[in-house]
Amino acid sequence: MSKTTPQSPPGPLAGIRVLDLTAVVLGPYATQILGDYGAEIVKVESPSGDLMRLNGVSKNRGMSSIFLTLNRNKRSIILDLQTPEGADALRRLIPQFDVLVHNMRVEAIARLGFGYDAVAKLNPNIVYCAATGFDEDGPDAGKPAFDDIIQAASGLAAVASTGREAPDYVPSLIADKMTGMAVVNAVLAALVHRGRTGQGQYVEVPMLETMTAFVLTEHLGGLAFDPPPAPPGYARLLEGGRKPAPTKDGWIALLPYSAGHWRAFFNAAGRPEIGEELAHEDRALRNQNNARLYAEMRETTRTRTTAEWMRICQECDIPATPIYTLAEVVNHPQLNAVGLFAIEEHPSEGTIRTVRPATKFAATPAAIRAPAPRHGQHTDEILREAGFTPAEIAALHEQNIAIQKE
Repeated sequence: MSKTTPQSPPGPLAGIRVLDLTAVVLGPYATQILGDYGAEIVKVESPSGDLMRLNGVSKNRGMSSIFLTLNRNKRSIILDLQTPEGADALRRLIPQFDVLVHNMRVEAIARLGFGYDAVAKLNPNIVYCAATGFDEDGPDAGKPAFDDIIQAASGLAAVASTGREAPDYVPSLIADKMTGMAVVNAVLAALVHRGRTGQGQYVEVPMLETMTAFVLTEHLGGLAFDPPPAPPGYARLLEGGRKPAPTKDGWIALLPYSAGHWRAFFNAAGRPEIGEELAHEDRALRNQNNARLYAEMRETTRTRTTAEWMRICQECDIPATPIYTLAEVVNHPQLNAVGLFAIEEHPSEGTIRTVRPATKFAATPAAIRAPAPRHGQHTDEILREAGFTPAEIAALHEQNIAIQKE
């Protein structure tokens, strides 16, 4: 696992300070990546806390499995922004940060007094990133957006349900997480611009538009032309029959990609005639046979065990893997060999499993420097750093506007 030691070089974003006004999945995922890359993240939470503290598996209330995986490398401060005093406290913090990220509705954060114009007056050079549900220039601006809604509206649910009687969602918060990655990219690009010009700016990353572009990368199909000569969709995926293949004792993901792969597969299976007939060297001709090739492959894989096919595929350099369950993936030989998982001790949650940052920087390594914080764990510490006196902090405590929890 990537752990910081006193001798470790700092991450590539060391020195960058991020004010994190996000909650649930999209925003926290983005700010966690920035934190993994070395930025200092201050997570501003309401007195009730991030909703995701209560979703997932928990040993102690407020520290769920999902929250733990989304909020490492952050410090938590509780401020009641609904009060004038809490809003004033945040205003005192803003000039000290390089980046502000939120995933509230734009109207809602403006009502709190922290829309872009208000924040830019306090800190003209700040990179202000709003993760929205829908582009603010469109008629759906301000509408509520969650992962299911975006999967459905972007075409992802329909594509993922090809061949089924009814549409369904991908059982992963994929729209939240992909948009979170887009937030990271946008913030990094804006920071590069600021480094060159000294200028901050407003950045908007809308979920629907981000995911639609993501889905249509390969599925625009005939709609790439006007007028369309063919329907949308990537036929190689939608009609080619690519799916896990059954074996004698389980399932395998198997992807012969070239003509040589296909012929080697069927030769090893004792059915060379299939490869000779269908696996044309010309990719366009071979694509016309995709459905038949995959159907023959799935019939053929039934004749041997998963281990036997894995050995054959390794010998033939054909991409393949057994199907790993969620319970099995933590024992994946490759992932364990590179130390993706580690067992750590959390101050309040005891022994936990962590997943290190996957991206590797040779000179400025990403690292897990601190576990996910308890609600309001760092309130007083952050206020002191911002110049609040002990009397001011005590006054905020007395009114339950800033809360320090042990």
